[in-house]
Amino acid sequence: MLLTILLQAAQQAPGKAGGMASSLLLIGLLIVVFWLFFIRPQSKKAKEQQKFRDELKKGDKVVTIGGFHGKITEVKEHTVMVSLAPDVEVELEKSALVQNASQVGGQ
Repeated sequence: MLLTILLQAAQQAPGKAGGMASSLLLIGLLIVVFWLFFIRPQSKKAKEQQKFRDELKKGDKVVTIGGFHGKITEVKEHTVMVSLAPDVEVELEKSALVQNASQVGGQ
């Protein structure tokens, strides 16, 4: 609705200085909306994910991006050792782990 109104205002006077000002206002508004709805939430989610990976510790239950559930047995600088089943232990990159949605509120 607001976008339509601004587009109509920008098209009414293309040869006048007012048309140029409203075009700049429209571009500025689009940039702000894009930042509020796309860039900001994505960077916030990336920060939360990085915080999750930095706080991993032995004994934490984790889920891989492939859907495997396991328990951390050892934490290294860029990787973790995860026990998937008795006598089945794998080394995974920390970036391959995701925050389990069922555990977010309960920790």
